[in-house]
Amino acid sequence: MGHSQADKARSRERILELAANQIREQGLESVSVGKLMNSANLTHGGFYGHFDSRTDLLLHALVRALDDGKAAFDAKSGKGPHEYSATIRGYLSRKHRDARASGCAIAALAGDVARADEAAREEMSARIERFVENLGASMGTEDESQALFAVSALIGALVVSRVLVDEKRSDAVLAAAKQALLALPGEH
Repeated sequence: MGHSQADKARSRERILELAANQIREQGLESVSVGKLMNSANLTHGGFYGHFDSRTDLLLHALVRALDDGKAAFDAKSGKGPHEYSATIRGYLSRKHRDARASGCAIAALAGDVARADEAAREEMSARIERFVENLGASMGTEDESQALFAVSALIGALVVSRVLVDEKRSDAVLAAAKQALLALPGEH
């Protein structure tokens, strides 16, 4: 007896959810198809009914991780005249730093994606460009270089703060980046 399309769709969603969570926590190369399918209570052989290859799965998991990270960030982001400062404060917070599995997937996976195939890099590139565009709009500036700098500083500071073992030093990185970004010229 075959599986219904609804069962197949639920299985695919379960696989993607598990893979997206795993890559955010442990990186792209951490995914083993056999272990993933076992975690999803599915057979290894059934994998190819959902994805063409491991590379195909990783691209879909990356998209899911990026979508989930953006949705979580949007839910917490400020709206209105103080959107820029609320974005900076939220992104460079201890809570976001400590939320490796649910925080910004760009920061969590940028190093891995830099070494990944072109399709993965294109997907993340598009997300970074949207981040720059959205942050630039909230900055109220026509100077794209300020938005490029701000996005780079946000992602970089978050990554460095997550690497540092000394919590006080990690907090200092977040505070320094926050101070510098909030002092940028423009109407925030």
